[in-house]
Amino acid sequence: MNKMTRLLISIAFLVASPLAFACDYPAPPKDLPMGATATKEEMLAGVGLISKYQESMTEYLACIEADEVVAVQALADDDTEGQDQSKLMFDKKYNAAVDEQARTVEQFNIEIRAYKARSQ
Repeated sequence: MNKMTRLLISIAFLVASPLAFACDYPAPPKDLPMGATATKEEMLAGVGLISKYQESMTEYLACIEADEVVAVQALADDDTEGQDQSKLMFDKKYNAAVDEQARTVEQFNIEIRAYKARSQ
């Protein structure tokens, strides 16, 4: 690798490093209503919290995807081990976030079903 390529890679890392810290992992909502006891207004507020959480998670996933693109571009074309390792770490991070989002939404769906069962 020549000096110019190394310089460009170094600059890319310097420019991209603040972006790596810009991806804020959204915490799931803590105060979701319990369907067995909640009012209609509380359940609607819960729907709003879940919607906001899903929007935040979508933004987070897009952010880490963009970071992955930058990270892979910074690696040398012949650094397949580095590319594979980067892809593996990205996949773990992405899948963990999607799994947590699915668990959170499903838990609230259980509460919605409990609310609807009580309301009928």
